[in-house]
Amino acid sequence: MTDVPDIATPVRTQAIMNQYGINTKKSLGQNFLTDINILKNIVAAGDVQPTDNVIEIGPGIGALTEQLARQAKQVVAFEIDERLIPVLDHTMSPYDNVKIVNQDILNVNLAEEIQANFDDPDAPLKLVANLPYYITTPILMQVLQSGIAFDDIVVMMQKEVADRLSAETGTKDYGALTLAVNYRMQAHLAFNVSRTAFVPNPNVDSAIVTLTPREPLKVQPKDEKKLFQLFKIGFAMRRKTLWNNLITAFGKDDTMKEKLTNALESADISPKIRAEKLTLEDFIRLHNALFDAGVYNV
Repeated sequence: MTDVPDIATPVRTQAIMNQYGINTKKSLGQNFLTDINILKNIVAAGDVQPTDNVIEIGPGIGALTEQLARQAKQVVAFEIDERLIPVLDHTMSPYDNVKIVNQDILNVNLAEEIQANFDDPDAPLKLVANLPYYITTPILMQVLQSGIAFDDIVVMMQKEVADRLSAETGTKDYGALTLAVNYRMQAHLAFNVSRTAFVPNPNVDSAIVTLTPREPLKVQPKDEKKLFQLFKIGFAMRRKTLWNNLITAFGKDDTMKEKLTNALESADISPKIRAEKLTLEDFIRLHNALFDAGVYNV
């Protein structure tokens, strides 16, 4: 369907918005891309193939959806804003491989949605999206904790958040999100995107990040869900020591302090260290020691 005019031009984007009386909602982080070259580069970064299923989050009026539909086997796009559903029904009408789901991505069971909406749910699966900036981190955390085996994830986000994904241990950008991403994926900053490529212009510059599956870790956590909780606990108060964050989360009574002390000793980690100094492997080792010490059974 390459003979269909591209949505992603400033003139056509504005015309579609005028036609449907659409004003972007700042509360939903709506900024529509109007640079066709950037959109094509996003699809290329994901190496989207005719055999691929693709999930998109926040399609807006369908500019990226259109480019994905031209390359993918099937596209399922989750759009929270019901005002945009008739717009997408119109802009996606030339494509029979696109399904729009009017749901908040944070409130769905992604595994169930994949089974329900893709004609061939066992096909290679990729996630490609221009994420709403105000909920980028919750979306990424949900996707990463879903356990779904994505072949590739390509997401646009605020440049500041992108820097956190590939941050080195001990740097100011290193944190719970860095660890959650690195646990499953390898992050690579593909390219930057100027704020001038959007309507309306956001107040920040953006970046495209690719996430590809990493090799299995040598040491596996005993409970993945609790490992992700430990990431958050470690960085709950960034300037505090690991010990202070642990006792705040688990309790300050003598029995718990003894369990925490034993776990730290077993993991060979100083209670005086700050979480930003711990590697992913350190966190997994500490998590397993906390698990064995019965710390989570409270």
